[in-house]
Amino acid sequence: MADQQKCDSWQTTVIVSTSLQNHESARLLCAQQHRIRFSDGVEPGSFVFPLSGTAFMLVVPQEIQESLENTDLYEKIQKFVQVHRNSFLLLQAPVFGKKEWDIMAAVQIRFFGTNLRVLPVHCNANMVKGMLALAKATSKPHVDTVRDRMSLVRAHLIERSPVWELLRDIQTQMMAVPTRNWTPGV
Repeated sequence: MADQQKCDSWQTTVIVSTSLQNHESARLLCAQQHRIRFSDGVEPGSFVFPLSGTAFMLVVPQEIQESLENTDLYEKIQKFVQVHRNSFLLLQAPVFGKKEWDIMAAVQIRFFGTNLRVLPVHCNANMVKGMLALAKATSKPHVDTVRDRMSLVRAHLIERSPVWELLRDIQTQMMAVPTRNWTPGV
């Protein structure tokens, strides 16, 4: 319970596109006491978390024409990916049918090898929760904690791994075997 309250008390600054000024997700972020700054300087439909270096672009399938070769959308996404090092495309739909999965696959194929990750989201509350979780995990004080914990887990796994124990045993046996002077061709 205390961990949940500690998690909920995390606050950050979010730069939100002015196109989302009346969007429910902006109201949800404001209700959670995050500092919201609206800007025309970010791509329309974007949320930028400057302290964690993550950015999210909201796309709804209704914005996408029947043809998946929507060059305007791809150019918008390309510019977004070039500007932000950790970029996420949030594809929002209440239900994911064939069209939504096709759109997601087309975007992933088009931007394969870039730093864009495509996330399907169903509702604004889940979208905000996911954005905050990713932003918090990559923000400076928290990313150090996560890195330290991962190092401890890695060390523990290596220390307790039967494979590593076997390799250590083999190494000690190899060290114990006396070697003769070996000369090639003799």
